[in-house]
Amino acid sequence: QVNLVESGGGLVQAGDSLRLSCVASGRALIMYRIGWFRQAPGKERDFVAGISWSESYIDYADSVKGRFTISRDNTKNTVSRQMDSLIPDDTGVYYCGALRSSGHMSNAREYASWGQGTQVTVSS
Repeated sequence: QVNLVESGGGLVQAGDSLRLSCVASGRALIMYRIGWFRQAPGKERDFVAGISWSESYIDYADSVKGRFTISRDNTKNTVSRQMDSLIPDDTGVYYCGALRSSGHMSNAREYASWGQGTQVTVSS
């Protein structure tokens, strides 16, 4: 079981930046990839970015490539995501999830556990 806690959300204007963090705790963390998803009201959870334990595998949704950067600090069990050049479509609740290394990063149904989410609102 992996427990996750997100932080760093807030209300910003278009063009601003935010940095979200996800702190993991539990056993065998090395077996898990960490993914970030965004969920807008009334919509499904959409994949944003993900990273493997060793950072050898990193993936981004096309909509955030060049604007978002994901990184991992295993000494602190923390995955961070820098979001630059934010646009209103980035608005939503952002969740980090733990995925076993054999799973598909972009498939929310395969994730073993989730954090409570953090709200990001980008005004135009």
